[in-house]
This record gives sequence, C-alpha cells and structure tokens, in this order.
Amino acid sequence: MLERNVVSWTALVSGYAQCGRSVECFGLFSGMLVECRPNDFAFTSVLSSCDYLRGKQVHSLALKMGLDASVYVSNALINIVKTGFIFEVEVATAFMKAYSNLGGDVSEIYHLFWETNCCHDIVFWTNMITAFAERDPAEAFFLYRQLLREDLTLDGYTFSIILKACAACSHCGLVEEGIEIFNSMFKNHGIVPQLDHYACIVDIFGRAGRIIEAKELISRMPMEPDFVVWSALLGSCRKHGETHLAKIAVAKLKEMEPKNSLGYVQMSNIYCSGGSYNEAGTIRKEMNGSGVKKEPGLSWIEVGNQVHEFASGGRHHPQREAICTKLEELIGKLKEIGYVPEISLALHDIEKEQKQEQLLHHSEKMALVFAIMNEGNLHCRGGAIRIMKNIRICVDCHNFMKLASDLLQKEIIVRDSNRFHHFNNKVCSCNDYW
Repeated sequence: MLERNVVSWTALVSGYAQCGRSVECFGLFSGMLVECRPNDFAFTSVLSSCDYLRGKQVHSLALKMGLDASVYVSNALINIVKTGFIFEVEVATAFMKAYSNLGGDVSEIYHLFWETNCCHDIVFWTNMITAFAERDPAEAFFLYRQLLREDLTLDGYTFSIILKACAACSHCGLVEEGIEIFNSMFKNHGIVPQLDHYACIVDIFGRAGRIIEAKELISRMPMEPDFVVWSALLGSCRKHGETHLAKIAVAKLKEMEPKNSLGYVQMSNIYCSGGSYNEAGTIRKEMNGSGVKKEPGLSWIEVGNQVHEFASGGRHHPQREAICTKLEELIGKLKEIGYVPEISLALHDIEKEQKQEQLLHHSEKMALVFAIMNEGNLHCRGGAIRIMKNIRICVDCHNFMKLASDLLQKEIIVRDSNRFHHFNNKVCSCNDYW
C-alpha cells in the first residue's frame, strides 16, 4: 500500500466489522490509533462489532476526541444498547431512573439521548425506541410522543416498533392508542400499512382479549396474512384459551410452513391447559407422524469468560450432579414461599413425579443454579443474572424465576425467543404476557 491513511485504515476496520470478525476489527482499530486520528466512520465501524467492555473503551475514546456528538457514533452506541445483551439492561434502567428523577444519576443513555449536540435523525430515534420496546414499552411510547414533536419524516419501521410497544402495553389500556397510531400511518404520514403492522394490531387486540376483533381484522386485510399474523392470533388464543380460532390459525400455519412445530406445540398446550389431554396426545401423534421436530430448549450463561450451554436436565454439562443437587435445594426453598410446579403442560401419560422431574430440570433453571454456584465469576453488572434462551420460556420456569428473584434478592434477566424478561421481587417486566 502506497499510503496508509485514515481512509485506508477505516476501510480495513469497516471490512472486518462487516464480516463479523470483531477481534481483528478491534485490533486494527488499535493499530490505526498509532498512525492516525480515527474519524467518526471508523468509530462507527468498530462500535458495530463491539461487546460491552470494548464498546465502553471506544466510547470513552470518542468522548476524549470530541466525536461522541456525531450522529453516526451516537447511532452505533444506541445499537449496542439495542442488541448488546450486557449493555442494554443497565443503560435502560439508568435512563428510566434519570427520566423519573432528573436529580438522580445521569446514565449513558441519558447523556447520549438528551445531552449530545448531534442531529437526532429518524434512525437515532428509531434505535432508541427499539431499545426500550421489549424492555419498557411505556418508555418507548413516551419516546414516540416526543418524536412526533420533531420535524422528521417517519417510516414504516418506526411504526412497527411503536406498535409492538403498544401491544406490550395493551394491559395498561394502550389498545385504542395503538389503533389510533395504526390509522394515522396513512392518514397523517402517507405510509401504507404492511403485513408487520397488521400483525402488531392483531397482537394488540389479542393481548387485550379482543380475539374476535383480531380475527375480523385479519379477514379485512388487503393482502394475504402471513405466518407472523397467524402466529400473533394463535398466541392470543393460547393466552385466553380460545380453542376454535386457535384451530383455524394452526391450520393456516401448517399450510404455510408444514415442518414448523409452532402450531402443533401451541395447540397441544391449549388442549393441556384446558384438561383435554386426549386431544393433546392426538396433536403430538400427528406431529410425530408428519416428521416435525420441536426445537430442543437450550440456555446459555457467561461465567469466567466462558459461555456455558445447558440442555434440559443438564445432561451434557460436566458439573451436572452438583448443579442438580443445588437445584433441589433451591426448589425446596421456593416451595416454602409458594412455588408449585405447573405440570398442566407436561405429558399426560406419565406419572406426576416424572412431570415434575421434567419441569424442574429445564435448561434455564440449570443455568440459574450454575450462576448462583459461580457468582464471583459472573459477568453481571448491578448484581443481575443474565440467561439467554433459544425458545420461549415456559409458564413454570416463568413462575420459578419470579419467586427466585425474590428469594435471592437479585434481578434475573432471561432473553428468550420472544423478548427480555426482567424478574425482580416476584414481578416480571412482561406482566406475565409473552
């Protein structure tokens, strides 16, 4: 290379970031610092591939160089809030405290959002709303109201995010607000609602128990409902025990994706919850006969710079025996404060003791106990325990985590396939709807 300058260095950093090679990206950025001053594009590239610790280092450097006010750098930092499993929880919590009590501590997100001098464009606002939509939907809705005061052109993605936040807040009476926002898309902003927007409204109706209205909306859609729309209706049917409409939704899901287990599993759960175990058994036989496989539940937790994976029963973990012993102790303590295993969704053709055995060794419970056993080596800020899960958390584990958070006096955060669950003092941030 004839000349190594900020342009060539930035191109290299950006290339490695786009390929997902974060270690090399960070190394190149460190080398760049020796030879030239990085610009905001270089900071944006390296931030896009950073974890929390490296992100903090790069952010500190941006502050020293006066580049934190760049819209590109700020957007990259908010993306860390949105997608970084370690960063987003503390930042979101700190921001909410700052918002409710401006005399309190000023958080990173408070600084980024309210005090930077950068141009807060629609991408910046949308990233902010996205960061809170799954964690504190009421805050996301507040930010949307603030956004309307800005002279910015909204896009369809922004509306998708805020409608999802309204759906999560439907228990608080945001149903009509969600409908109003949906109707305003074309009327006030000239945006034609797409499938994802309709799915949000179906979800809003369903969460509020207005399932018939959700089905009527689907029948009036100007395009064919997709898998997500029917899944939203099915989720509402599961929550409210609506068997008839659930069958319709499942039939549509099977038609669209015959090998997807969602419809089978949800329908079986609906039958089990209602005590119709024979029908649930028929669903499972149909599922097996069609060659459909349910995705196995897995959970992950980071301890001592290593990610530990747990399957149900912890059968592949080298410390399985010690973990199971500790889990039995924890279960005993939780039962003393009201924990009762939710066995209604377990297989009906096995003994009660076996049902409890299945439930009590789910992967997220094993991960929680392992975290307790290795508390000194946890990567946990603020004392919270963080668990990642590949599928939706079950009702029993949800109840388990709520009580465990109270017993252990710790915040427990589980990121399942649907959303973040913040368990604290017997309460979950999802308000028991996920």
